[in-house]
Amino acid sequence: MQDLKTKKAPLAIFQKPDRIPVRKVIYGKEASKDKVENKFLLPYGGLAAAVFFLFLVLVSTPVENSRAAQMMEAFNMAQTVAKKTAMEIKSPSFPANGFIPEVFSCRGNDTNPPLALENVPKDAKSLALIIDDPDAPAGTWVHWVMWNIHPDIGRIEANSVPRGAVQGVNSWGKRSYGGPCPPSGTHHYHFKLYALDTEKFSLAPGSGKKELEAAMKGHILAHSEIIGLFSK
Repeated sequence: MQDLKTKKAPLAIFQKPDRIPVRKVIYGKEASKDKVENKFLLPYGGLAAAVFFLFLVLVSTPVENSRAAQMMEAFNMAQTVAKKTAMEIKSPSFPANGFIPEVFSCRGNDTNPPLALENVPKDAKSLALIIDDPDAPAGTWVHWVMWNIHPDIGRIEANSVPRGAVQGVNSWGKRSYGGPCPPSGTHHYHFKLYALDTEKFSLAPGSGKKELEAAMKGHILAHSEIIGLFSK
């Protein structure tokens, strides 16, 4: 057997490599039973089989691939529509995760920045707004709390309070807006908008973020948030 020229017979590609016997053929003729030796596929045989199988799948299932592409396209379109129709709060004065201009801070006029309130749910009866800073050394610092905002307002102008809206008490103990005023470093200011199924909340005088959040439980239809940065 050592001095004979040999070649391997065709192999079955879909069987497990460690169980496929290979017969030696001598000069084109099958060897006698006593000269047959069992061999096993080399490691690259399994890889070749896998590649070939993948090729067959890709070639033989164009319809399935087309359907998968259509499903993915529909999913992407649904995500785009959802983003366009979701309620959103933003400001023309700074981008999301951008720096809030100094004029709206304690170093400036300490007045609220303009805010755009878009895609509010049609069944919303009122809006609420909370602005806080979770980076404050003493714990989350509340800068502005407001409720009973009309759902169709669309925009809160700079240095203004919407008509009919009620301001709560902030962390300074004031019923007003308080601008960013971090002791050091860069802080994150969360502007949080809530669409509610309740037209008016009758909260006790001196109520703030904690009381508003308790009153909103079970009444929130949608929520949106934008983060602004400020460094002192």
